[in-house]
Amino acid sequence: MGGEIQGQVALVTGANRGIGKSILEAFLKEGAAKVYAAVRKPESVAALTGVYGDRVVPLELDLTKPELINKVAEVASDVTLVVNNAGVLTKTSALDADVIEALQYEIDTNVYGLIRVVQAFAPVLKANGGGMLVQVNSIASLKNVPEFTTYCASKAAAYSVTQALKQILADQGTTVISIHPGPTATDMGDDAGFEVADPPELVADAVVAAIKSGQFHQFAGSMAETMGAAYQSFAAEVIE
Repeated sequence: MGGEIQGQVALVTGANRGIGKSILEAFLKEGAAKVYAAVRKPESVAALTGVYGDRVVPLELDLTKPELINKVAEVASDVTLVVNNAGVLTKTSALDADVIEALQYEIDTNVYGLIRVVQAFAPVLKANGGGMLVQVNSIASLKNVPEFTTYCASKAAAYSVTQALKQILADQGTTVISIHPGPTATDMGDDAGFEVADPPELVADAVVAAIKSGQFHQFAGSMAETMGAAYQSFAAEVIE
């Protein structure tokens, strides 16, 4: 079931730059009452608070630290919309010497981090009427690219967990959405070496559209939309 962003209290992880920052600003444009910017370094949100004032609330959060996540959930007890956007990426293939370490690093943030956020915030969302959980996954969750073997594996695992959460959280009235961007022009995208990438604002627009429609799958970007069209039948008939 879809909903409006107007008047909602949101929390966005990794909201100080890239996709997260674009999502935060899109929510404010749509009339969100307040957005918690959950980031590793709260001082990195200073420019946003300078523009939006107390509608942006910086909070320290690291997806690998359960104690910080639980503390944030206590502070942000009025949240009705949670967007888990933060993540990490390495360029590691299956035959690299450090492949196990790279996979452990990405799983800890991209998969365990999602689970930690949900365990902390599911009770908050339930107490506030159900709300929504948006997980920023990737087209890498559907198709592995050899030079990013471990990243793709971690995003595939996160997508699998997101599918489970769709069913689990439905019982408490929480709508779950899985966003799948293609290559995006962010610091992470630059590190990955993407030659062609979509602007992060396009992903933010996709998040807003998905929230309003309540649609579980949302693909963002030309490459992602092409992949989504090919995947649509399976997604609709099997997953959704």
